[in-house]
Amino acid sequence: MEKKIFCRFCHHEIKHTFVDLGMAPLSNSYVKMNSSEHGQMTYPLHVRVCNQCFLVQLEEFESPSDIFSDYAYFSSFSTSWIKHAKAYTDYMVENYAIGKDSQVIEIASNDGYLLQYFKEKNIPVLGIEPAENVAEVARNEKGIPTISKFFGVPLAKKLVHEGRKANLLLGNNVLAHVPDINDFVEGMKILLAADGVITMEFPHLLNLIEKNQFDTIYHEHFSYLSFLTVQKIFMLHGLRIFDVQEWSTHGGSLRIFACHVDCFNYKTTDYVESITQQEKQAGLDKLHIYTGFSEKVKNVKYDLLACLIELKKANKSIVAYGAAAKGNTLLNYCGIRQDFIDYAVDINPHKQNIMLPGSRIPVYNPEKISQTKPDYILILPWNLKEEIIQQLSYVKEWGAKFILPIPEVEIVE
Repeated sequence: MEKKIFCRFCHHEIKHTFVDLGMAPLSNSYVKMNSSEHGQMTYPLHVRVCNQCFLVQLEEFESPSDIFSDYAYFSSFSTSWIKHAKAYTDYMVENYAIGKDSQVIEIASNDGYLLQYFKEKNIPVLGIEPAENVAEVARNEKGIPTISKFFGVPLAKKLVHEGRKANLLLGNNVLAHVPDINDFVEGMKILLAADGVITMEFPHLLNLIEKNQFDTIYHEHFSYLSFLTVQKIFMLHGLRIFDVQEWSTHGGSLRIFACHVDCFNYKTTDYVESITQQEKQAGLDKLHIYTGFSEKVKNVKYDLLACLIELKKANKSIVAYGAAAKGNTLLNYCGIRQDFIDYAVDINPHKQNIMLPGSRIPVYNPEKISQTKPDYILILPWNLKEEIIQQLSYVKEWGAKFILPIPEVEIVE
């Protein structure tokens, strides 16, 4: 008998599939070069949708402590993301009077990529980053005080007991990473000062559906969030979303601004109603929009494989750029291995001289591209395509072309 699965937010029984991408290893479980003959655990990448609250979600197969204990993602290696973080800092200082008397706390602060800019302005900061290896970089290289623990109600209460409350509490791309979303949001309410502001950025589910961004699905992402659902979650925990912004980061993200429901310092902007109506017009409050997504995903798989097969039959060499988590989802779902891709490269030294999980494609320094002069370069982190194409502008010397897989297969010269 099939086991029952319940929504991680509203606890309603879930019976509807959003998309089933088969079995896959954890997307950041990279393999050492000398372990190519060793086996690797895989888990179902079967995403479901709750027909009560419309939270799109993946079952928890591995605990966050196993996933994030030794993390390979360092935010500082993306120049466009660093630029985005600095602009955010300037915006919050200018518009929300964040200053030397404020306490800024970031959840999932990574290597201090963002808090460094508040620190430069002599604003007190605190990072919360569960991956000890990443937190160590923040502390030792950027001087950011960082707690290496998972955030939730217990840690929030401990910090409040120590006399800390956040005037600005922020988190980028973390809301999707928590299996107990109620504990996480309740923790934010506890830690937030009476007149404080929360900002959270997360990939917008509407873009995932409309732009076929299925490769942003992996085990580290427990939830896939619409504005409609996030509003319900925050309201249940006594938090009011008073503003929302759309950003192009990570293929299209939302940045929400929230405060306590009994805080009247912040007027609800027209953008809140605008995004709400945009989602309703797109059908995100109707089940069939979710259950029809699978067919769009299959078409990308068929088209990408057809493209690669045609190129390999023409004896063209193909490599991949970026050892990104989204790339691993794409490669494993499509069954792409070294029979198609000679190797991958990544600018992050922590992701070099290893093999990608599942596909076992070796990853090297980007310099290898100039040595082997491939005919085609498959860009796996397509959200950074402009940055990557600019970095690799020299490949025009031998006529190499780029392959973009999402939202549909495209070849760019």
